[in-house]
Amino acid sequence: MPPRSGNGVRSGNTYGGGGRRPTPPRDRGRLAVITCLVVSLIATLGGIGVWSYAMSLNDDLNRMDAFQGVTDRPDNVGGLNILVLGSDSRNPDSTEGSRADTIIMAHIPENGKGAYLISLPRDLWVDIPANEDGSWGGGMSKLNAAPAYGGNPLTVQTIEGFTGVHLDHVLEIDFEGLKDVVDALGGVTMDVQPAEGAQELTSIHTYKSQDGTPRTWQAGKQELDGESALDYVRQRKQFADGDFARMNHQQDLLMAMMDKATSAGIVSSPPALKSFLQSVTAAVKVDKNFDLINTAMSMSHLRSDDLVFMTSPNDGSAQMAGQSVVVSNKELAGSMYEAIQNDEMTKWVENNPDAVKTDDSENKDGE
Repeated sequence: MPPRSGNGVRSGNTYGGGGRRPTPPRDRGRLAVITCLVVSLIATLGGIGVWSYAMSLNDDLNRMDAFQGVTDRPDNVGGLNILVLGSDSRNPDSTEGSRADTIIMAHIPENGKGAYLISLPRDLWVDIPANEDGSWGGGMSKLNAAPAYGGNPLTVQTIEGFTGVHLDHVLEIDFEGLKDVVDALGGVTMDVQPAEGAQELTSIHTYKSQDGTPRTWQAGKQELDGESALDYVRQRKQFADGDFARMNHQQDLLMAMMDKATSAGIVSSPPALKSFLQSVTAAVKVDKNFDLINTAMSMSHLRSDDLVFMTSPNDGSAQMAGQSVVVSNKELAGSMYEAIQNDEMTKWVENNPDAVKTDDSENKDGE
């Protein structure tokens, strides 16, 4: 299925689309899981008030210089803006090397009411500035080339230039790390959905079950450990709607993990909570100035229903310089990023009701 243009919004468990569909699915599925795990970690810390333990986690976080050499930056007007970069380096389908699989911006308004998670498609056609060693002279390219050309600093510079939004922090996570988080939660309950008309799903990847045969899932609800859950949400070639099916399954995993992470059993069990928090923090890197305590305080009241998922407004695919890219919808994207700059996203969403798709809408993504 080819990519579709999109100004999609997803609030809680609803999907956005209006007259256009969210794209691309690989980015959007992973952005939901990655970002919400980070938000879940921070919200859980704030919600239960374990500040002394949070301080030790803050000291143990892996850190990076994400803003080295970044100059001429936009002003920080209001709210908190976090860039989340995700990769799936050990995914059997991954051939991108150091390029980012997921590039998203999380905006938390100054008043702390909700959080807006905007996926920037990896193939978005943008202006990437020249890098320091001169190997890239600057110019138009796909957004996910920025990490390859100049790491996180060039990615920050590119996104701030494209959006005009000041980025306060950068989080980097490998999708593979989700396996350990699922195991720390004691597994998750998922409703496995094979291809239409089938009663089971067989993995196309190199993972093997305990008896040496390819992993197979029966249709229906079941408990999955980290390895099995991660393998399941990577499947796409067996489905008519390909990446759209994978996106939906990844979002199913997100909700299963969020439900388990905020369950009474995890919160009330110090060993389980500690294992969960350690598994998430071990999977991420943060910029040098990221403070877990302050961020947790600003987000401690947030839950999954407070998160609004969006895709940077675009006009779908086009051919540029001999390659398939995603073209930004300048007018709509411009107005959205201006709203983020001015900390007016609530008003922007209210003024764009056609971008919101509720549970009773007639179609789901990829159908």
